[in-house]
Amino acid sequence: MAVALLADARRESLPDPDQLGDHDFVRIANLVSRQTGIRLPPSKRTMIETRLRKRMRACAKPTFDAYCSYLFDTGVLESELTHLIDVVTTNKTDFFREPEHFSFLANRAVPDLLARRHGERTPHLKLWSAASSNGAEAYTMAMVLAELASAKLRFLFSILGTDVSTRMLASARRAVYPAGFVAPVPEPLRRRYFMRSRDPEANEVRVVPELRQHMQFSAINLMAETYRFDHDYDAIFLRNVLIYFEKDIQIEVTRRLVSHLRPNGYLFLGHSETWVGNSLNARQVAPSIYQVS
Repeated sequence: MAVALLADARRESLPDPDQLGDHDFVRIANLVSRQTGIRLPPSKRTMIETRLRKRMRACAKPTFDAYCSYLFDTGVLESELTHLIDVVTTNKTDFFREPEHFSFLANRAVPDLLARRHGERTPHLKLWSAASSNGAEAYTMAMVLAELASAKLRFLFSILGTDVSTRMLASARRAVYPAGFVAPVPEPLRRRYFMRSRDPEANEVRVVPELRQHMQFSAINLMAETYRFDHDYDAIFLRNVLIYFEKDIQIEVTRRLVSHLRPNGYLFLGHSETWVGNSLNARQVAPSIYQVS
């Protein structure tokens, strides 16, 4: 009986191969935090387990323990890190998400920016989607500017989309979306800026070349000490990503990005991130929208 009880106790103490062990979860959470600034609290553990299984299958690792040993103990960390970040980061986005921001961009920000550059024959507006995910936000910005440029305002424009996930950036460059995903786009804009797939069974649409030519997508880690991009952007959208960072990192990242704005440029934050904007040398001009001095 004592031997049986001892055997049962040993079995109970062994890690469940179908669950991520405490030690390995902490190691992965700390690694992701150091590399990206993104917090992975214990409440995210089940989500991380689900997402890691995809990577485990790709690496032919049958258990979490085997994958973590591979990740941390075999010298592949540098090459595997990009894939790990791709699977654990959250990439929730939509076209015209928080539509009042795009109304402000069209009706107030762009006219103001152009008025300040009235001496230029054909101003070139530069906008940056700093957490662009699959490109929906960046292409929404482009549609808004394309509509203004074709209507009555004379200007050129370009849109930069950046993200830490190379998988999302590849999707943004491809610019192909399920037809249902573009439902938030007003119908006239859907007709103008999306092409239906020639394969009727695919039920997909693609952004038209005339809009894609204004876009550039590039990888960036917001935790980097400097960003390699220009310092003359007219507006930066940094929405719904700061919530994943610690507060001190939120401020550091926002201040670095603001340094890439022109004087009187605009910063758009998520509605739950306005406290960060209030810590900047900028004035609030609308809910979660700031104009730098």
